[in-house]
Amino acid sequence: MKRTMIHIDEDKCNGCGACVPNCHEGALQIIDGKARLISDLMCDGLGACLGHCPKGAITLEEREAAPYDEITVMEQMAPKGRNTIKAHLIHMKEHKEFGFMKQGIKWLKENQDKIDFDLKSLIEEIHNHGQAFETKKMKTPHQGGCPGSQSMSFKPDLTMAAQNEPVREKQYGASALQQWPVQLHLLNPMAEYMQNADLLVAADCTAFSMSNFHQHLEGKSLAIACPKLDNGKETYIEKLRMMIDEAKVNTITVMMMEVPCCGGLLSIVQSALAQAKRYVPVKVMMVSIRGEVISEEWAPPVNQKIEA
Repeated sequence: MKRTMIHIDEDKCNGCGACVPNCHEGALQIIDGKARLISDLMCDGLGACLGHCPKGAITLEEREAAPYDEITVMEQMAPKGRNTIKAHLIHMKEHKEFGFMKQGIKWLKENQDKIDFDLKSLIEEIHNHGQAFETKKMKTPHQGGCPGSQSMSFKPDLTMAAQNEPVREKQYGASALQQWPVQLHLLNPMAEYMQNADLLVAADCTAFSMSNFHQHLEGKSLAIACPKLDNGKETYIEKLRMMIDEAKVNTITVMMMEVPCCGGLLSIVQSALAQAKRYVPVKVMMVSIRGEVISEEWAPPVNQKIEA
């Protein structure tokens, strides 16, 4: 499967940092005087950073992209040195990708002959990162990327949920949201909250029209999109395909408004299914402009090439 990614020409890059705040996922950082893509996993290929490079050092390229492999990433990063590896592992930690972070550290432990720094001190820095920040976060400047798109999971502590639920409902209206971000362009399809999840793909307007939207969101991960106004539909299709094939979502519920332009949302999901190797059942919910559920039914399977 080919995927569009950014490419950084280090000979042209002067380390000015103009690209960094324009990467929504925070996957770009200035390290050792050069812009570095510290996470292929987080790069969505939209190229929002391109127009902000005064030297033209950033371009888009289409290349074969296998499912994300942390081991391959670490092999590629090892020659770039300690600072790049540190930034990558901290990025994984900040985005709650603890599984990938542990894989990367395991590779470093098994391949210490390929690195030229003290691994024990690096692991200690990764472990301690963010602890002091929690007490000083209002005084600490943001270091790059969009802080509003940092991945966060809100799954409750089940041991405390029962006793806290009455307070939570009174104060917060019993929100069922389990993660952030929710907009499909900003979502990381391989995030931990997508792994084996039940996914709700909702049209933007549904939450505004339905008084009980969060009842339908309960227990699901969320992706929102507008099939009429959003650009980059191919990116949407590829992200959904990754959720199906690689994050292995269990089910997809498509929630659409009754207006004709909203039907494109189901088409996007069906296109992703047609390109996917796994079969995932899809439920379609149609919502009236008054916020009532008009219909709710399982969609027939689309034509797929399913692996044996």
